[in-house]
Amino acid sequence: MTKSKILLYLSISFIFGIFLSLKLHFSQLFLLGFSILGLGLISVFWKKKKVVFLGFVLIFLVLGIWRGFLAEEKFLGSKLQDFNNKGDVILIGSIFEEPDIREEKTKLTIKSEKLIVEKKEILVSGKILTTVGRYPEYKYGDKLKIEGELKTPPVFEDFNYRNYLKKDGIISAIYYPKVRLLKRGNYQNIFSWFYGKTLLFKNNLRKVLYSNLSPPYSFILGAMVLGDKSKMPQDLKEKLNTAGVRHITAVSGMHVVILSGIIMSFLLGLGFWRGQAFYFSLLIISLFILMIGAYPSAIRAGIMGGLLLFGEKIGRRNVSIRGLVLACFLMLAFNPFLLLYDAGFQLSFLAVAGIIYFGSFFQRLFNFVPKILNLRGILVMTFSAQVFTFPLLIYHFGRISLVTPLVNLLVLPVVYWIMISGFIFLLLGLISPFLGFIFSLPCLSLLYYFSEVVNLFFESWAAKSIENVHWFWFFLFYVFLGFLVFVLKKREKIKDPVSGDN
Repeated sequence: MTKSKILLYLSISFIFGIFLSLKLHFSQLFLLGFSILGLGLISVFWKKKKVVFLGFVLIFLVLGIWRGFLAEEKFLGSKLQDFNNKGDVILIGSIFEEPDIREEKTKLTIKSEKLIVEKKEILVSGKILTTVGRYPEYKYGDKLKIEGELKTPPVFEDFNYRNYLKKDGIISAIYYPKVRLLKRGNYQNIFSWFYGKTLLFKNNLRKVLYSNLSPPYSFILGAMVLGDKSKMPQDLKEKLNTAGVRHITAVSGMHVVILSGIIMSFLLGLGFWRGQAFYFSLLIISLFILMIGAYPSAIRAGIMGGLLLFGEKIGRRNVSIRGLVLACFLMLAFNPFLLLYDAGFQLSFLAVAGIIYFGSFFQRLFNFVPKILNLRGILVMTFSAQVFTFPLLIYHFGRISLVTPLVNLLVLPVVYWIMISGFIFLLLGLISPFLGFIFSLPCLSLLYYFSEVVNLFFESWAAKSIENVHWFWFFLFYVFLGFLVFVLKKREKIKDPVSGDN
């Protein structure tokens, strides 16, 4: 067994351990027993490689369980949680992420510095999700004085909001408190200063966008290139869901991964060498992530996309999947809650896996599609990703679009060009309003086509709700996908016996 394979299986064992720790409770005695068993296998049977390997698998499984246990203990042991649901407090803290501005309200992620309870100052660090009115507007880095009641995030019948916030380290929520601005732009270091300036640049792009395009085109492009999905009205979201293209307009993990693959294939189609295309694609994706605000979820997606690009660069899919699992190992070691509570993390992982395993299949399937304007590459990347993410999308959103394949065939060829023309229009709009207006016209024509296709398929029969589906069916589906991967890989080895697993 090669070193890379050993690392792959040990990483999988660690990830599975985290999964078990978040689902089940293990006593410390149980973990100690498994650790002793693993160490015993390694020390007693050190000449038998397979037994030693099994011992290391057990050790990494215990390490995964232990890491999940420590994360849970740290979260539950936060001092901030002790003040939840105990009446009004005064909170001093700074806005830690870009404000999430909605139609009638704004959500602020506050990193606390101290609490004032009964005139006593208490140093408490933690994240609080604060819901305030739409106005006045606040910015990243602003230092605020907030007075209100801290609450434990609720658990709804069909959605565990508490776990959803837990993945971001948010312990408490406070709704419509009294807010006073203490200091504008309270940057703590060079990184927060740079992030603040990046958000300022993004806001300038946003002004160009909304001053040149009217709804719904401004909402669609804003979601695609700036991550402004929360600005999108509910009726437009419903149309996109019904047509099965909501994922295209959301800057999610899957979105960044697909974009990475499309850019890489496009540059290769233009005649770039793999090395040149890799570095140029990586630069574009990095700038894209910075421009949308460098959210933690976008950074994670960028890592996934970078691994996909690296596999394309060296032309080896097996390296990609091992690198993907290793990246998951590192990210989950840092934040175990991502595994179960972050849909973006799950979707980006599955999207990369789908492209790696099904890319060659769809390449043959869409062989009749001309390479002009990168149509074939776009279709291959998107459909490969959707095969693996389709069940999870149903699980998280509870509905299935019956027209997804057809609508995707009609709109995917223009999505890439919407984004490219959109970037050009926004950047030139910063230089000159006249240039912004002129270059918004090609983008507007593409957005018009996209919108009209969505409107054409916005019918009641086009989507069906699927609720309360047992997790076993999703497990069965992925077992079936695993079988398909095995069959496809076996056929590829028969066709190309020289290419082996290195």
